[in-house]
Amino acid sequence: MADNLFADGCAFIDEEYIPIAEARIPILDTGFLRSDVTYDVVAVWNGKFFRLEDHLNRLEKGWNRLRMKPNVGKEEIREILFECVRRSGLRNAYVEMIMSRGIDEHGSRDPRRFSNKFYAYAIPYIWIVKPEDQEPGIHLVIAEKAIRIPATAVDPTIKNFHWGDLTRGLYEAYDRGGYTAVLPDSDGHITEGPGFNVFVYHEGTLITPASGVLEGITRRTVLELAETLGIPAELSEFGADVLKEADEVFITSTAGGIMPVAKINGKTIGTGKPGKITTLIRKRYWEAHDENQWTTPVEYT
Repeated sequence: MADNLFADGCAFIDEEYIPIAEARIPILDTGFLRSDVTYDVVAVWNGKFFRLEDHLNRLEKGWNRLRMKPNVGKEEIREILFECVRRSGLRNAYVEMIMSRGIDEHGSRDPRRFSNKFYAYAIPYIWIVKPEDQEPGIHLVIAEKAIRIPATAVDPTIKNFHWGDLTRGLYEAYDRGGYTAVLPDSDGHITEGPGFNVFVYHEGTLITPASGVLEGITRRTVLELAETLGIPAELSEFGADVLKEADEVFITSTAGGIMPVAKINGKTIGTGKPGKITTLIRKRYWEAHDENQWTTPVEYT
């Protein structure tokens, strides 16, 4: 592995595979300049992609909703992702695919005239909450100084780089002694946090916000696993009071899986440790990463 130029990660830019440390994008790319971009992240675990087709479908849905017309399709993107992982040799990887509005080559701001650009990379797996911090559970803060960007302004179901509100929420969490933050909307309904969905187990039902959030693939997986496990689950709007009174709380993301919450705004949730429902779903989630119906193996060379 020491002789592998891609051991730290591999990027695909301008039709070339490049070591991650050398990867660059043009400064005039509007994905960088204006956050005019959509992206997706899929995990490779034990040498297998997890729910790859679902991530590819969501990316395609995003670029269509943004009225982009890329010169690559899902089949080519799939092969690029596999090649990035193959070249890196990574068995556990964080694999990102990015579709940018691209570069205006005509001196115009008309988005119809831009050349859309596709980028991708594979790097070692990233954890929003590291495994050692998941075991005791984290301290989640409900933001009070920041609200989630309204869905009428930026559609949260299209994965995007508009993180001004989320970053503000993170700083509020740090200032209040928290690990991370979840943001309410303008009506006080709980939405999501920086890169994750949130679940509560309250009065015998597993609940996750119905609107104003990314429809996460891990979120979908939790709902499907809950059904097979006989755990009542639903999409619903709820406020901070439900979050504070819940028996269990956890957050979900491709980058970290099922991550238990032990405190909300400094107050202990349940027993102050990952609860039975959280632990059960977390166990099944990682087991699924080795099951054929969820995974696509990488053929390493």
